[in-house]
Formats: sequence, C-alpha cells, structure tokens
Amino acid sequence: MSVANNKSSKVETPAPRRSHGPMGGGPMAMMKGDKARDFRGTMIKLIEYLGVYRLPILITLIIAAASTVFSIVGPKILGKATTKLFEGVMAQLSGSGEGIDFVYIGNIILLALGLYLLSSVLAYIQGWIMADISMKITYRFRREIAAKINRMPLKYFDKTPQGEVLSHITNDVDTVSQTLNQSLSQIITSTTTVIGVLIMMLTISWQMTLVAVLIVPLSMGVIGLIIKQSQKYFKQQQDYLGHINGHVEEMYGSHVIMKAFNGEEKSIRKFDDLNATLFSSAWKSQFLSSLMMPIMNFIGNLGYVAISVLGGWLAVRGAITVGNIQAFIQYVRSFTQPIAQIANISNVLQQTAAAAERVFAFMEQPEEIEETKDPLKISDIKGKVEFKHVRFGYEPEKTVIKDFSLVVQPGQKIAIVGPTGAGKTTLVKLLMRFYDINSGAILVDDHNIQEFTRHDLRKIFAMVLQDTWLYNGTVMENIRYGREDATDEEVTQAAITAHVDHFIRTLPEGYGFILNEEASNVSQGQKQLLTIARAVLADPRILILDEATSSVDTRTEVLIQNAMDNLMIGRTSFIIAHRLSTIRNADLILVLHDGDIVETGSHEELLKAGSFYSELYYSQFEEAMVAV
Repeated sequence: MSVANNKSSKVETPAPRRSHGPMGGGPMAMMKGDKARDFRGTMIKLIEYLGVYRLPILITLIIAAASTVFSIVGPKILGKATTKLFEGVMAQLSGSGEGIDFVYIGNIILLALGLYLLSSVLAYIQGWIMADISMKITYRFRREIAAKINRMPLKYFDKTPQGEVLSHITNDVDTVSQTLNQSLSQIITSTTTVIGVLIMMLTISWQMTLVAVLIVPLSMGVIGLIIKQSQKYFKQQQDYLGHINGHVEEMYGSHVIMKAFNGEEKSIRKFDDLNATLFSSAWKSQFLSSLMMPIMNFIGNLGYVAISVLGGWLAVRGAITVGNIQAFIQYVRSFTQPIAQIANISNVLQQTAAAAERVFAFMEQPEEIEETKDPLKISDIKGKVEFKHVRFGYEPEKTVIKDFSLVVQPGQKIAIVGPTGAGKTTLVKLLMRFYDINSGAILVDDHNIQEFTRHDLRKIFAMVLQDTWLYNGTVMENIRYGREDATDEEVTQAAITAHVDHFIRTLPEGYGFILNEEASNVSQGQKQLLTIARAVLADPRILILDEATSSVDTRTEVLIQNAMDNLMIGRTSFIIAHRLSTIRNADLILVLHDGDIVETGSHEELLKAGSFYSELYYSQFEEAMVAV
C-alpha cells in the first residue's frame, strides 16, 4: 500500500526583534497559541510520564536556581569594590586617608569572579542534564508513537489526515521537548531572578525600588498595546504566507496542465494579489514591532533618570553609597526582562499542554483487537480459503459486506469483479485482518484467521496493488523488502520471473540504482513489475492482485500479465480486476454488487447467462471501440 507524505510548510509567526536597551532585554512577543482543553489534567499526565526523570529534573531546577542566585549576588559584591574605590579616591583628594585599598578591591573582584564562574559552571551542568533528559524523553515519545501507529486499526487512518498523525511525532513532540529543555529551566531562573533582584534592590533602597517597580506596569502596558495592534497583522502575514506557499505548490505541481490551459496570466494575477496582501500585512507588523524598542528605550531612560536623580539625592544625604547605586543600576537592567519572559512562558506552557494533550489523546486511541494468547503455528499452508456468512461495515450503520460465503480450494484463481463500491477491495482487507469482521468467520486451511497472529497470517499472503509502493533505496533493497533474508541470487531470480531483470540491467547502476522518494525515475509499469518481483521473492501461499494492471498501457499490461501468471503458478490467487479482459482464464469469477455475490462462474458461463457480468463486460468492450 502506498502512503503519501503530505508535506505542509509550518509558517512561524515572526517575533519582534530584540535588542538590549538601558532597561535590560527587550520584550518578548507574547503570541497566542493553541490552548489545552484540560491544562491541569494534561500537565499531571506529563509529570507522570516523566517517571524516572522527575528527580533529575528537580535536581536540575535546584542547580538552575543556585546558578541564578550566585549571579544575582555579584553586583552587590562588586558595589562594595566601587564604594571602596570611591572612598579611596576621595581620601586622596582630601589628603585625609591612606589612599585606595587595592588589596581589598582585588579580593572583592576575585570573589565576584569566583561567584560568576560558579554560576556559569552550574548553568552549564544544568543545561547539559536537561538536554540529555529532554532528548531521552523525545526519543521515548517518538518510539512509543511509532509503535502505537503500528498497533492502530486502519479505520483510524481512514478518518484522520496523514499530516495530523505526522504532526504528533514531529511538531507536538518537538514542542514538549523544547519546553523541557529550555522553558522549564527558564521558569525557575526567571522567577528566581525577579524575586532575588527585587530582594537585593530592597536591601539597597526601598525608595529607588519603588521607582523601578513603577516602570514595569508602564512597560508592560506599552508591550500589550503594541502586540494587540500587531497581532492581527502577524496572523494575516502567517495566513498569506500559507496561501502563497499553497498557490506556488499547486501551480508547479500541475505546471503542465496550467500551461496547457493557458493559465499563466490567471496564476500570476492570483499570486500578485496574495503577495500584495502579504506585503501589506508584513510591513505593518514589522513597523509596529519596530516601534517597541524605541518606546521601551525611552521609558527605560526615563526610569534611569528618575533612579539617578533619586540615587544622587540619597547619596548626598548619606543614605546610600556610590557602589550601591552602581549595583542598583545593574539590578534594574536584569529586572524587566525576566518579567517579560515569565509572561511569555505562561503562553509557552499552554502550547506545551496543547501539544502533550494531542499526543496523549493519540496514545489513548483504541488499538486493534488483541492478539490470541495461544496462536496457531502452521508451517505447511495449503492455501484453502473459506468465507462463512461474513458481514462487515466500516461504520456500524453502513454495511459493505452483507452475507458473504465462499470456499476457495488451494491453487485456484478467483477473480472478483463489480462496480465501484461493491466491496471488492474490502474482501482482501478482511482476509489479511486489516479490519476485523462484524460477524461470521474467515478460514485459512480450516482455521479461523483470528487464531493466527497478524504477523504470521500476513506472511501467508503477498499483495500486488494498483498503487505501487517503492521507497527511497536501491532496486535490490526494494525487491528484498518481500523477504529480508533473501540472497542477491534469489533477488535476481525473482526479478527474472517477474520479467523485470532486463530492465534493471539497463539502469545506470543495475540493481544498485537508487529509486527516489516517489520512484518517479522509473515508469508506472516498471514500478509494477518491481512490486511483482517483491511478491515472487516473498513466496506466499496466497496471492492478492488488486487491479495491478489498471494504470498501464496495453503492451506493458501484457508484460505484467505474463509476470503475474508466473507468480500465480501453484498459489491460491485473488484477482481484483477492473479490465475484465484480464481475468478470462480465472477458475472462478465472483461478481459483487452492493456487498453480495450476485453471480459466480467462469468467463464463458457468465457471458452465456447474459446477466450483470455480461453487461459489465460488453460495456467495457463498447468503451474500447468508442476510444478507437
């Protein structure tokens, strides 16, 4: 079966540029993200999922807090050196002292350097541990999701877009991983910084602290106002980037058809309209976000003016030292940024909870019916197949197979024909237990297929489908997919049997030729022959051919038909055919209509009956004549 990857470009919302102004780091863009329906419940599940990593994470957070504390203490200690230097200079100028005490200042600097060095070492250790933990959890998440995908019933994927499933294993897991690796530590460091810096500022001067704190709501108000105005333009920019990507992909994906119908001008007009809207929204969003830093710098400078004036006045009165003023200014620089980070992290946590909620919801989806605990192990399968009053519907209220009964003897060729939606492909899906029947039984060699494990059951079969599936690898690897332990000689013999060996040897590197992702560097008929070679190599007892020649030309069809004839020798074969001319030599033809067998017999017998099959056959004959 072919699984196509839906590649969609995820367009990130651009964040306003950041620079370091007088009042510290610039504000972070607090863009709204998806929110979890049950934030608290999801976070509890995530904590439980962390399992054995909870203690290392706790230790890491303690280390992060300690690292932050050491860095916070630094400015206060350096302030003492500044004060001592100032006092020494003043003493020299007045001639009343011994001058500058460089030993004391040197010891203070060494102590500060030691604290900063210790802080850096702890930060490194914390980052290394969290990176290791987050990668291990990411690995575990992806491994379990991949295993879960293989246990899911196919009906789930019938209703769920492939891109959504891929998003669980990529985007959602990445979101959780990044939060564990970065945001979790940042919560602790930002919170510790805000509390620690506030305490240190209060120990220096409560009056100056009050001025610094009053600047925060003013700054946050400006951030909120600008983000509120720019948010709609960022969203529009994201939307129209997606529209442009979609339009370009659509036009280049169908470039030949677009040119064939002279659609170039229309395509360009549509692109210009989309591009103009994108330009407008991008310009407005970038302009508004660029206003943020100048305004924040202005507010920050006002705060510095107020703090400097107040600090100078307090210093003149002897209420504060020069070193403490210097330390206070350093603290102010590191006070506003953590507040903005905490506000942004709250949004990040919402996105993380939403991503984790989607992952956990997927992991809790119902799985395939549990395997039998005492499976059959039969080494010599003859190939007898029996359907006993089988009833099945993809949805409970919509029955596809109503009451299907059939006995197929080993080695027989059974053709299944009928109009679209009659239930032809559904039968083979039931036979291989891609779906489980609602009632009745399917037997292989008089044993219910539910008595086998799915793995053992599917080893009995090989499928050749209309939609060929070849992966990015060599021709040799693609054929060997049918039996991984096959030798090169066995692969070559399978290719000879499938009438594809000659074609392979004409390729630049023969069996070592690499097929690209969609195998577009070989024709449809050649791909079909390669899948037949794969089925030959698998050496199944029961073969399923699902409209394997419906998308190739007549000459290639003859070649494929010969390859399939070789493949079907001695094997029970189910042939689903759209072209009725290809199944005239079948031992038995089943004509399905609305989930029931309406006719059975050989080609000649069904034509003589002059019923539904003959109508189908002659309608195709007439279509062929009209085409000629």
